[in-house]
Amino acid sequence: MKWIIVFFLLPLPVLAHEFWLDSTEFQVQNGTEVSLSIRNGELFDGSDLVYSPRRFALFDRWHQGIKHDVAGRLGDRPAVSPRVLPSGLHIFSYQSTVSTLTYQEWEKFLQFAKHKDFSNITARHQARNLPDTDFKELYTRFCKALVAVGDGAGADQKTGLETEFIALANPYVDPMDQGLPLQLLYQDAPRPNVQVELFERTPQGDVNVTLHRTDKTGRVTIPVKAGHDYLVDAVVLRIPSDAIAAEKDAVWETLWASLTFAVPQ
Repeated sequence: MKWIIVFFLLPLPVLAHEFWLDSTEFQVQNGTEVSLSIRNGELFDGSDLVYSPRRFALFDRWHQGIKHDVAGRLGDRPAVSPRVLPSGLHIFSYQSTVSTLTYQEWEKFLQFAKHKDFSNITARHQARNLPDTDFKELYTRFCKALVAVGDGAGADQKTGLETEFIALANPYVDPMDQGLPLQLLYQDAPRPNVQVELFERTPQGDVNVTLHRTDKTGRVTIPVKAGHDYLVDAVVLRIPSDAIAAEKDAVWETLWASLTFAVPQ
């Protein structure tokens, strides 16, 4: 079961910035260099962030089931500098360090919660006797990108992120006429009945946004088109552990999962 709402470039709440791994070419020929950017922004467009080990807890590349560190130089932009990779499907996996955001207005948090489909947020907030202003949220980004080199053969896999999307088919190899099936995980278990946001970027650079929903097994099939790039996003909202809450003085914690890929012409 899924539901879809199309936004067609409507502005999103300022506090709902996505974070993802991006490329001008998600599929390259053998011998062609691959590069990836770390981006933060809205509507599949945002700032190109530099490579900085202080900003991430892990940054890996998986190929044929083998994990490789994504090494770079401080200040590299794009963060994954151009390099030639072997043929097949490459899975890039990134976990940011924990950041803190302070909400000075309740309406800002309420808009964000509604946009990301966190139900009964007012009642949940009030039940814990939390303040309506000047409260903190912790957030961590968990990003994946699927990049095809040569034939692009291979399959997506778990990469050890606390929350992540798993592509259940290879968008560069398998037929996509019925869409791309995904499974969303949190702490290695399926996330049922949660919102999934899909950003579709056309070859001309236009971006459409649709909302979908996972089934009871955490699966969702997203519609895709040849020649388009895609960013998939889902967010966990939870109460931080007592130790983290005390250390960071935070009352909420969010974990953002994203997956980027393209569908060949």
